[in-house]
Amino acid sequence: MKLTEMKEILDRRGLQLTKSLGQNFLHDENQLRRIVDAAELRNTDSVLEIGPGLGPLTEWLVMYAATVTAIELDQRLCDFLRERLVAVTNLTLIHADAMHYLKDHVRDWSSWKLVANLPYSVASPILVELAIGGSGPQRMVATVQREVASRIVAKADTDDYGMLSLLLQLDYTGRIAFKIPSGCFFPEPGVESSCVVLYRRPSPLLSGPARGVYVRLIKRAFSQRRKMMIKLIKAEWPEELAASAIATVGLRPDIRAEKVTVEQFVALTKLLAAGGSD
Repeated sequence: MKLTEMKEILDRRGLQLTKSLGQNFLHDENQLRRIVDAAELRNTDSVLEIGPGLGPLTEWLVMYAATVTAIELDQRLCDFLRERLVAVTNLTLIHADAMHYLKDHVRDWSSWKLVANLPYSVASPILVELAIGGSGPQRMVATVQREVASRIVAKADTDDYGMLSLLLQLDYTGRIAFKIPSGCFFPEPGVESSCVVLYRRPSPLLSGPARGVYVRLIKRAFSQRRKMMIKLIKAEWPEELAASAIATVGLRPDIRAEKVTVEQFVALTKLLAAGGSD
C-alpha cells in the first residue's frame, strides 16, 4: 500500500487518525518486506498481528503464513479491513483492545509468531504480556520506538538496562534488526523506530512458581535503581536470606540492580524461592 493510496483511503472514508491510539501507519514497501523477512515466515506458520491499521503489513502476512489473526481496536479500521480483505480466507480479524484480549483469552502462543507494527503507547506492555506467562510466541518481530528497542535488548551495567530488559530476557534473546526512519510512516511520528526481533529461548531459565518470585524480585530491586539492592529486597525477604543469596551468587553486598545480569537474577530467584518468603 503506497502512501498516495493510504491518503486517498483516509480521505475518501473521512477517517481522522487518533494520536492517542498510536495510529502511525508504515507505508514503505521496503521496510514492510524487511519485517516479513525478519519473521522468516513459512506456509505452516500461525501469525498474530496487533494493530493492523489499514493493513499494509497484513497484506504481506496473509501471503506467506498459513493463518493470520489480527487484533484492531478501531472499529472504523476493522470495517475497512473486512471490506478490503473480504476474499482473504486465512485471516481472522478481531475488534478488541489487544491488552484486554490477551488477558481475557489466555492461551499457549508457543507455536505462533508475533509480527506487528505495535502502537507506541502499548508496545512494551503487550510484549511483556505475551512473554511473561511462559508460553509466548516462538518469535516476536515488532516495530517499536527506538528507545524501547534499546531497553528490550540492553545488557547489565548500561543506561537502558532495567525492568523491561529483564522481563523479556527471561524467556527471549533479542536483537535490533534495523532502524526505520520516521518518514516511512503516515502521519510521520516525532520519534524514530526500530524493528526488534525476539527469539524464545530453547529452555526457560525459570519455570513454575519461581517465575512469580523473579518478577517480585526485579520489581523490588529496580524500585529505586540507585540504591543498594540489599536495602530494597529486604522489604520482601528476610535480610539474612537476601544477604546470603547475594553472597552465594558472588555479588558484592553493595551491588545495585542495574549491574546484575539476567542469569544472576535467575540464580538469586532460585535461592530466595528455596529459602522461603513472607
